[in-house]
Amino acid sequence: MQLTRAADYAVRVMIHLATLPVGTRMSRANLAVAAEVPTHFLSKVLQVLARARLIVAHRGTSGGFSLAVPAETISVLTVVEAVEGPLQLNVCVTNGPGCGRQGWCPAHMVWLEAQAALSQVLKNASIAKLANQSGASHQEKVVYPWN
Repeated sequence: MQLTRAADYAVRVMIHLATLPVGTRMSRANLAVAAEVPTHFLSKVLQVLARARLIVAHRGTSGGFSLAVPAETISVLTVVEAVEGPLQLNVCVTNGPGCGRQGWCPAHMVWLEAQAALSQVLKNASIAKLANQSGASHQEKVVYPWN
């Protein structure tokens, strides 16, 4: 199992936006450089994050993108699910008729446990915590709109 590039890029973008001072807006071009996301792919990621109400797009000469909510309230799980949809390790772990083998399959409990563990790890990782960890090691790469 592997997350898509879109999910990886979305997490990068959110972490970078969380490193900026509150209320700071960053242009798409500067965000692409700072988060190391190809510009042709970034527009799609930004649209998804805006639709999920995780970021806000500001128009005009002083426009750009900013977080819509405090970074402390955003988990990696929230970002990944905004891009990928609900986390689903296997079809049998859904809340519907996913697999007729659920009742007797010996692997079913393993899939449930693995999904719960993955969900918990991603839920416990806040964007703010990751932004704080990125700290000084990437300060030279940070591109601010006023530079």
